[in-house]
Amino acid sequence: QVQLVESGGGSVQAGGSLSLSCVLSGDTKSRICMGWFRQAPGKQREGIAYIDSDGITSYDNSVQGRFTISKDNAKNTAYLQMNSLKPEDTAMYYCAADLCQWPNGVRTSFDQLSFWGQGTQVTVSS
Repeated sequence: QVQLVESGGGSVQAGGSLSLSCVLSGDTKSRICMGWFRQAPGKQREGIAYIDSDGITSYDNSVQGRFTISKDNAKNTAYLQMNSLKPEDTAMYYCAADLCQWPNGVRTSFDQLSFWGQGTQVTVSS
């Protein structure tokens, strides 16, 4: 079993930056891949960033070049640094984890993943 606890998020003006953290506890010996999803009101939860057990990353086109996913294995923590934020980035952000490799990396459907954080709100005003 894996537990995920997120922190960070909040409100920022367009062009600003925010950082999210996700601490993983429980089974930390298995090869775990992690990612960040977001869900805007009335929309499906979508993957935006993915990092595998070797640190290889991939991003959705909507955040490529603006967001950076990273992880600190010693702290069992994944991060999402979000720069140049836009109003359309406003959503609830979720950390996800599951055994590597995910079927489609960052494009893996949310219903194929086992472990989730509680979610944290990010609001970007224009």
